[in-house]
Amino acid sequence: MATAPEKAGQRPMKPRETTMDAGALKRPRRWHILVFLLPALIVYTAVMILPLIETLRQSFYNTVDGQYGFVGLGNFKVLFGDPRWAADFWNALRNNFVFFLIHMVVQNPIGIALAAMLSIPKLRFTAFYRTAIFLPTLLSFVIVGFIWKLILSPIWGVAPYLMDLVGLKWLFAPWLGRPDSALIAVSLISVWQYVGIPMMLIYAALLNIPDEVIEAAELDGVTGWSQFWKIKLPLILPAIGIISILTFVGNFNAFDLIYTVQGALAGPDKSTDILGTLLYRTFFGFQLQLGDRSMGATIAAIMFLIILAGVSLYLFAIQRRMRRYQF
Repeated sequence: MATAPEKAGQRPMKPRETTMDAGALKRPRRWHILVFLLPALIVYTAVMILPLIETLRQSFYNTVDGQYGFVGLGNFKVLFGDPRWAADFWNALRNNFVFFLIHMVVQNPIGIALAAMLSIPKLRFTAFYRTAIFLPTLLSFVIVGFIWKLILSPIWGVAPYLMDLVGLKWLFAPWLGRPDSALIAVSLISVWQYVGIPMMLIYAALLNIPDEVIEAAELDGVTGWSQFWKIKLPLILPAIGIISILTFVGNFNAFDLIYTVQGALAGPDKSTDILGTLLYRTFFGFQLQLGDRSMGATIAAIMFLIILAGVSLYLFAIQRRMRRYQF
């Protein structure tokens, strides 16, 4: 039976004419993306990638018998085997782990608690509290270090006077001048400055929890802090994991605050010496100590490997288990 187009004398449309050319379906190449990314890529390569590669390369070179050449793992053997180098390195590494653990045990739990309180719907002046807690993060580490040195000074500091007002002056001690308390004091200063970062990240994660989840919990009678521990906390575990790895990377790259408060020697008696200050003294030299670029690059390479190992452990072991809690 003839169709309507055939009856009208029209030529039936062929299938190949109903389909568009395959070339027309191809998306245009977006060269403008590369153009916009190129300046940032050039700057990042010049400032970060090339110095990192050069530092790693320099850790395998040193001066032997007046000749600068390749020594393989010789610098690493000196760092771990020579008593003088090994003592300073292991002391700095131990202090760095203590510095990191204090941030993990004190800073992050306080940040989570502050975020949980700020997320209470009926809390007033929430914006003021957020700003006040986050404000020290915006201050220069030089200002923070100098202010806290003045506050904790046993001669002209205000800490003894303030503690005397509440009857606790007997607890005051020159914490920054004692080897057994200097590292803890500097760590707590750092906690005070940067506690706003985990607070804001956790606060954003709490606000991102769907309202349906909270309403379902309330219908089941789960409210208050019980709701936070049973419902909200498991849902913000991915954010807590990110904060933990950022704390790890930041603490093992730390240098500025300890340098400002305790100086390059990280006193007293190197009790606040971490890998960053050890790297600074070794590479650039300080006072009577001459700079050694090769050994400084070796310490920098060890720092890079420690950070790389920690980040890899998080990405390939911990993050995979946390994906089940993501929305």
